[in-house]
Amino acid sequence: MAARKRASAPAAAPANAAATVSNGDKAEQKPKEASDPPIAPPKLGFILKLSLFLLAPYFYFFFYHYEIQQELQKSILINAALSLAGFFLTVKMIPVASRYVLRRNLFGYDINKKGTRQGTVKVPESLGIVVGIVFLVLAIIFQYFNFTADSIWLVEYNAALACICFMTLLGFVDDVLDIPWRVKLLLPSFAALPLLMAYAGHTTILIPKPLTQYVGVDVLDLGWIYKLYMGLLVVFCTNSINIHAGINGLEVGQTVVIASAILVHNIMQIGASIDPEKQQAHAFSIYLVQPLLATSLALLSYNWYPSSVFVGDTYTYFAGMTMAVVGILGHFRYADFPILTCQFNFLLAISY
Repeated sequence: MAARKRASAPAAAPANAAATVSNGDKAEQKPKEASDPPIAPPKLGFILKLSLFLLAPYFYFFFYHYEIQQELQKSILINAALSLAGFFLTVKMIPVASRYVLRRNLFGYDINKKGTRQGTVKVPESLGIVVGIVFLVLAIIFQYFNFTADSIWLVEYNAALACICFMTLLGFVDDVLDIPWRVKLLLPSFAALPLLMAYAGHTTILIPKPLTQYVGVDVLDLGWIYKLYMGLLVVFCTNSINIHAGINGLEVGQTVVIASAILVHNIMQIGASIDPEKQQAHAFSIYLVQPLLATSLALLSYNWYPSSVFVGDTYTYFAGMTMAVVGILGHFRYADFPILTCQFNFLLAISY
């Protein structure tokens, strides 16, 4: 990525040289491995100010402006409590995971700090794996509080988690193997298969009134073409997050802003709608976005400038897939494109 240069693993020592190393020399090398400086502490003060700024409209609409059904409000608050716990768990787990990835030479150098002392520091890479794991654990635990065995949403919820888990795994594989861009464009298509197979929503679109006289109908059923569109939406969302890099905190920062906008959009739709099915669809979206936002804020506390960890393709794939799933199952695909309008530069990557 533009903001970092991944370091290659150190060359292996010759066999005859390794055989002559004494036990005393090995003992001297161990403290040297453990002497790597710890990562900088999280920037929790900045994260608190940012959270209050971005989430103020959400809190206003949720607690004051709209009268939300009590049962729905209870589920959202339970999800919010789990998300808050996930924030603190992620903050604690990132330093632990950083030590492990450094041992496996998954680190990079911040090329924007080249020529300075910070430019020579090993920055742990692929810390998005922590966010992905914590998110999935929170989402699975939430099922106990909200979904019953016969819930009509349970199949789609588990399909969404399967897609997110699949994409997180592929992102981590990409971090380790450094997959070419042309292959990266195809990976989300395979990861989206569980969602596309389990999708049981409508496949119709509303025809704009000026075009109704030409099409002949107000509502058009696209059938399998609609699912093809959803598959392409998954590819767009995933790669659009992945292509934006180059500045500390950019990938996670844009995800935090977009997730906050999605939360505000969903709570407004719930408050303004009287259709129970539509309310449940937008609540379903909130159930996935709140833990995404909480865990991303925890990662941002380490990734904000000056960055002490790098998120890797693991996080960008995970975040892009989660937002695509949220848009599809939340029944507001039309809102994904305006929110992600600034991401159309991902098309440039095809030519490289």
